[in-house]
Amino acid sequence: MTNKITKLFNIQYPIIQGGMIWVSGWRLASAVSNAGGLGLIGSGSMYPEVLREHIQKCKKATDKPFGVNVPMLYPQIEEIMNILVEEGVKIVFTSAGNPKTWTSFLKEKDITVVHVVSSVKFAKKAEEAGVDAVVCEGFEAGGHNGREETTTFTLIPMVKEQVKIPVIAAGGIGTGRGMLAAMVLGADGVQIGSRFAATVESSAHDNFKQTIVNVKDGDTHVTLKELAPVRLVKNQFYNEVQALYKQNPTVEQLKELLGRARAKKGIFEGDLDNGELEIGQIAGLIHDIKPAKAILEEIVKEFNEAKTTLQEL
Repeated sequence: MTNKITKLFNIQYPIIQGGMIWVSGWRLASAVSNAGGLGLIGSGSMYPEVLREHIQKCKKATDKPFGVNVPMLYPQIEEIMNILVEEGVKIVFTSAGNPKTWTSFLKEKDITVVHVVSSVKFAKKAEEAGVDAVVCEGFEAGGHNGREETTTFTLIPMVKEQVKIPVIAAGGIGTGRGMLAAMVLGADGVQIGSRFAATVESSAHDNFKQTIVNVKDGDTHVTLKELAPVRLVKNQFYNEVQALYKQNPTVEQLKELLGRARAKKGIFEGDLDNGELEIGQIAGLIHDIKPAKAILEEIVKEFNEAKTTLQEL
């Protein structure tokens, strides 16, 4: 399977594992890369020196390309960027910020840069900033979402119509059929988060992994839009948020309820009542926890079977 994305990253399949906080450490990233995809370390939940450790361990665990996802709202962003350069990271996915801020710095260091967007407007801005590709993430995705509420399968063809750089689809994709559908609509590759969160190598707590398996359609919802829109599993914390909304809360009251480290509490520590459980709508199609290699092989097999069926039609 050779196309713009496999050539850009020098990988076997155009499948990128999402750089998720508290989930995407070196074990998951290296496992996906070793299986032929592109593994990403999620730096958003790591102190700078912890990130350095994960990069070094990933380099020992795989001789294949891997990357790092960097939310640009990170308070120690300059230190993070310098670590990426010092450790010889060759692929960086940026998100949650203006791509103009760091793209030229990274490109000057011969680093491939991809930016995550949620609209046509920001896809065009990312292209203007000089990125090599964009991840177009629809409203179905887990974690923090765009304010536009545009779904993946409407966003992809609209972005494809406006930019010349490769387009990677994200949000609501976790199967080979979903991957084929995204590519029929114009995507050059896919980024998959939730399906890889439910893997043996994921650093998420077992309680959270089992929650992903148990989630059905309608069990997640995007909330806290006044702070930063986030898709959550409907648990006790979510119910507390909704109860507060009935009181017409101020932003300060929402911040007070959210507190600190809610995502860590839920995803990493396994507190299913008080934690922020971030997962995508695709969780309704996730029924087991297995090694990342098995998942990637399953996606590719289903993609090829669906492609054959489509050709017969």
